[in-house]
Amino acid sequence: MAKIIIEGGNKLSGSISVSGAKNAALPIMAGVILSSEPVELANVPALNDVNTMDKVLQALGVKVENVGNSVYRFNASGQLGDEAPYELVKSMRASFFVMGPLLARLKKARIPLPGGCAIGVRPVNIHLKGFEALGATVSIEGGCAVAVADKLRGNKIVLDFPSVGATENLMMAATLAEGRTQIENSAQEPEIIDLANFLNTIGAKINGAGSQTITIEGVDKLGGGRYSVMPDRVEAGTFAVMGAMNKGNVRVENCDPSHLHALINKLCEMGVEVSYDENSISVHAPSRLNAVEIKTLPFPGFATDLQAQLMAAMCIANGTSSITETIFENRFMHVSELARMGASITIHDRTAVIHGVEMLKGAPVSATDLRAGAAMVLAGLVAEGRTEISQVFHIDRGYENLVGRVRNLGANIERVDEPDPATEE
Repeated sequence: MAKIIIEGGNKLSGSISVSGAKNAALPIMAGVILSSEPVELANVPALNDVNTMDKVLQALGVKVENVGNSVYRFNASGQLGDEAPYELVKSMRASFFVMGPLLARLKKARIPLPGGCAIGVRPVNIHLKGFEALGATVSIEGGCAVAVADKLRGNKIVLDFPSVGATENLMMAATLAEGRTQIENSAQEPEIIDLANFLNTIGAKINGAGSQTITIEGVDKLGGGRYSVMPDRVEAGTFAVMGAMNKGNVRVENCDPSHLHALINKLCEMGVEVSYDENSISVHAPSRLNAVEIKTLPFPGFATDLQAQLMAAMCIANGTSSITETIFENRFMHVSELARMGASITIHDRTAVIHGVEMLKGAPVSATDLRAGAAMVLAGLVAEGRTEISQVFHIDRGYENLVGRVRNLGANIERVDEPDPATEE
């Protein structure tokens, strides 16, 4: 059972590079199912979730080779299975991305209802309604979503909510459908654009990705090719907030600042000096941050995946801040952990009110989910004394070698592995 141990208070300075985007890599990896020709992906992050998707694809019959240097090779030319294994899907919600490609390629798919972080109800009904609009017969059988179609036909699909996952799954399914598909109220996140760019690279005909309307002209088949995954905007944002909290100078490299305008605006409101160019963001923190108010919204609004990290910064800001969470209804689990470190936070329905304190105190805390775990690392880095973070497997799902990279900035941080009491005799 691994832990992250931090002795807080060190000023951070230097450069930190961003890895490939988890939330782009996973649907793109699922998308290789659509092609019977070899596909090579570069800038794939070394994460537990990527390993899980690797296993899902291999279980379905895709040949996967990790050739090193963040490069993977895929070949889905052989006989493919239409059912993903429950033991893998239950651990990672993104496994559900294989349903659209399997339905398009095989005209049938059986996928267990997904798991992942317990941050709220994220129903897959939007995906399933979209598959029905494309001509599939959909049912729930034995805890699995089942879709079957003689032929997929393009159609107009209006999403009830601009769901990122549904937009991606339906976009992939429609690439091999007969005719034109138009997805209205589609998600506009950069990861949608990255998936569309990948699919177009291997022969799809997709227009409008990144807008509210995406149009897909179905093709008979897709080919092979090579594609590089976009940098991780959530990781970049996490590092920018970290720099803002630590009264140092931190340069975040290999990122796209245009993906982070909502965060950059809030950091500037907090008194942080932020400069950026095409591929980097530099952060110089004031002696103390100012309080701000945010509301999480679909892109280009403030990302829900960054609210826990900014809350950690708000805990030591001067004044009273607030966060209203509109995306997930159970994404304040980190509040109780921050309170263990001396934070003063109250929750009113979907709004957290944060009363800034002079100093956080190190304490034993847990990473209750992926982004909450990042928030605990950020809090531990500025806290007085020692912070021990458990359940760090959540952090491993989304941050590649976080401890090593942060240590290079001057942090007193280490990862230790301890025996799991449950396995000891």
